[in-house]
Amino acid sequence: MSKEQAINEQIRDKEVRLISDSGEQLGVIATKEAQAMANSKNLDLVMISPNANPPVCKIMDFGKFKYEQARKEKESKKKQKVINIKEVRLRPGIEENDLNTKANNAIKFLKKGDKVKVELRFRGRELGHKDIGKQVMLKFIDIVKEFGEPTKAPAFEGNNMVVMIDPKK
Repeated sequence: MSKEQAINEQIRDKEVRLISDSGEQLGVIATKEAQAMANSKNLDLVMISPNANPPVCKIMDFGKFKYEQARKEKESKKKQKVINIKEVRLRPGIEENDLNTKANNAIKFLKKGDKVKVELRFRGRELGHKDIGKQVMLKFIDIVKEFGEPTKAPAFEGNNMVVMIDPKK
């Protein structure tokens, strides 16, 4: 069903295929007659399928229907798992203890179920020593390997070497 349905007086077609509130098909009926039937039951006439020929309408309590729909949406959102991307930045000349600290932060993120983007930045002359950066990146991946695995090998994006690490399931 679409987000905006035509209800009651908004329905402009001359005749519609009508479905009763109990779900049985009543056939093709003039719109005014269908509206009168809905009013007699204190319910709304709601256009379900506007593209059909003739359009399909149903007699229902529209307020209750919208409430049920909102509840179902809320329930489905509760079951969704939101995955965030956390970022860890490194440099080629990073020392052992700093690397371990950054790796521990990444492990914390991976345990929560977040993805981690590891970015190793090269500045100035460091670009001439990409092999050192590659070693640092591989060492980082090795430290966090029991909590997450990289989606693909480290790759260059401009002056940065980047790798995405997904949490292990």
